[in-house]
Amino acid sequence: MRMRIRWGGFRSRRGALAVASTVAALAAVIVVLPSTANAHPTTAAAPVPAAAPAPVWAPRETAAVHPGVTTVTQGGGSCTSNFVFRGGDGTLYLGQAAHCAGTGQSTETDGCTSSTMPLGTAVTVNGANGFTTTGRMVYSSWVTMQQRAEADTVACGYNDFALVQLPADAAADTNPTVPYFGGPTGVNTTGLPEGAQAFTYGNSPIRGGAPALSPKAGVSAGDVASGWSHQVYTVAPGVPGDSGSAFLDASGRAVGLLSTLNLAPLPVSNGATDLARALAYANRHGGLGPIGLVDGTAPFTPTPPGVPLQDIAPPAGPPV
Repeated sequence: MRMRIRWGGFRSRRGALAVASTVAALAAVIVVLPSTANAHPTTAAAPVPAAAPAPVWAPRETAAVHPGVTTVTQGGGSCTSNFVFRGGDGTLYLGQAAHCAGTGQSTETDGCTSSTMPLGTAVTVNGANGFTTTGRMVYSSWVTMQQRAEADTVACGYNDFALVQLPADAAADTNPTVPYFGGPTGVNTTGLPEGAQAFTYGNSPIRGGAPALSPKAGVSAGDVASGWSHQVYTVAPGVPGDSGSAFLDASGRAVGLLSTLNLAPLPVSNGATDLARALAYANRHGGLGPIGLVDGTAPFTPTPPGVPLQDIAPPAGPPV
């Protein structure tokens, strides 16, 4: 039996710290076993690239909006954005987890039945250096699957992706590069097999703004749910507020976004929704026209300067 909880929608600092402490205690006594999950997912359709000319991005060093900034969904919670996306007409979007707009309990992980805020809900983007802007949630896999009466139970359980439309003037303050690691360098459409490395950047307020705690490396325990989800162990698991954060593979390609904390069968692993499948679903059913991932303006590196190697070293298990 699989047991998962949503790992985000941060609302209560006290409650979130209690959950994080419980997880840390569990991690200290767990013997991690290798996964027997399917390591050869079905290849997903590649996302449709945006057709409009690229905007002039803000410099990476000074951009106020970028992957990893905090999003606060009205009626939902605080999460970490993953990547920057563009529509065929040039509209800019930030990706986040659909459950960031969830209004139910943390145990509600089925997007076809879980309660959620509607499309059009305001989302505050808290950028760097005190910058703040307001966008709108214009796509949610949860809302879309419920409207369509989605019958695919695997998609219902693991498709956890939303798009926040940024204001028209946001491009001048935006850069699509993932902090520390650089990239993304495209979209991974082949999965994250057991033993593969992964890299992620979370921005939960629980960390108190300590930047060295945000970048982490991880090791995949394999893909599940026909490739819809990747189970990844990191040095420390994600914490409330990290939900939606980006996962990159060893080549810097965008492979997923943080969705859940897995309690069984692999305790304290991160469940990451497969981005290629989630984006393909959005392009088929979202009604926004073609949406494409925007590559970073800086190359990917697994050893970012200024970050101690022990902070981003892959954990000792599962299999390496």
